[in-house]
Amino acid sequence: MLPGVGVFGTGQTVRALVPLLQKEGFPVQAVWGRTQEEAESLASELDIPFSTSQTDDVLLHPEVHLVCILTPPPHTRQIAVKALGIGKNVISEQAATLTDACKMVTAARYYPQLMSIMGNSLRFLPAFVHMKRLLGEGYCGSLQVCEARVYGGSLLSQSYGWAWEELMGGGGLHTVGSCIIDLLSHLTGCRAVRVHGMLRTFVRQGGPAGGIRSVTADDYACFQLLMSGGAVCSVTLNFNLPGTDVHEIMLVGSSGRLVARGTELFGQRINMQAEELLLSDGGEATGPSVRGLNSMVTQLRLSFQAQEDRRSWARHPVSMAASFEDGLYVQTVVDAIKRSNRTGEWESVEVKIQEVDPNHNHRTLPN
Repeated sequence: MLPGVGVFGTGQTVRALVPLLQKEGFPVQAVWGRTQEEAESLASELDIPFSTSQTDDVLLHPEVHLVCILTPPPHTRQIAVKALGIGKNVISEQAATLTDACKMVTAARYYPQLMSIMGNSLRFLPAFVHMKRLLGEGYCGSLQVCEARVYGGSLLSQSYGWAWEELMGGGGLHTVGSCIIDLLSHLTGCRAVRVHGMLRTFVRQGGPAGGIRSVTADDYACFQLLMSGGAVCSVTLNFNLPGTDVHEIMLVGSSGRLVARGTELFGQRINMQAEELLLSDGGEATGPSVRGLNSMVTQLRLSFQAQEDRRSWARHPVSMAASFEDGLYVQTVVDAIKRSNRTGEWESVEVKIQEVDPNHNHRTLPN
């Protein structure tokens, strides 16, 4: 029997996720919103039996055994750590800070029998699943260069909120770049050892009805990653292009290249005259994030249905998901890119976990 689900958040991702969960047979039992009115409105819209603005009301709900955290980044760590502490499985978005990410990893290590994964659905997009398989089969040969481009309209909400503030986890680097960093490491099987980046905020002020407010979150990011295997990754994120939706990942090797454009996958070997379509989008109009989310929920169902040993999630289909430790690595890379933006220099990536033991002594653990 599939576990009951409690969802934190009321944004567009929640509106996409809940119907997918319900379609796959997950009973969505509760939803949390910033206000009771927000929660009740969404519950009515998506046919969720219980709604609340109190965090503990969802976590302690007797029929909720899987928690999906889609809140603003500053709330992520508190909910994830508490949920694991009371025996709930957790799917979470990226934390706001490196300290928060460390605390989430610590909680996951203390409760290894529980599922604790990041919600980066791009790993499950069929184009990237097929790309990873082809890379493993040697389609590209020795990997040399990875390039990623994501262009779109503004990420700012209509009214002032966390998305406007860099320190609260807003901006293209944190919200979109973190998913790309995780995806590139997943595809290549390598992690970044050094980074160099430049961030810009071109839209510096917003003018909602409440008055003019300053924007500190980046809407343009360009960064390079030197991977442990020797490959070089170049990523450009530009959210100043209204009406534009570009999502392209290209991996180039010694004997060929693979390119994911939107939800389709193309490839070209060195002995081919033109690239070939390797995977079609099937005529579906949804974008990469929604298609990936759909596949992720399907794999989540298969994992719970196949589960025999609650300590062995790695044997199940959802094992391709990013772990909390992957989330810590991503946050470490994001912080290094921010340092590089300030210093103008290449910065090293060193993943460290600060854990607090029962005697409240801090100690650095190996990752």
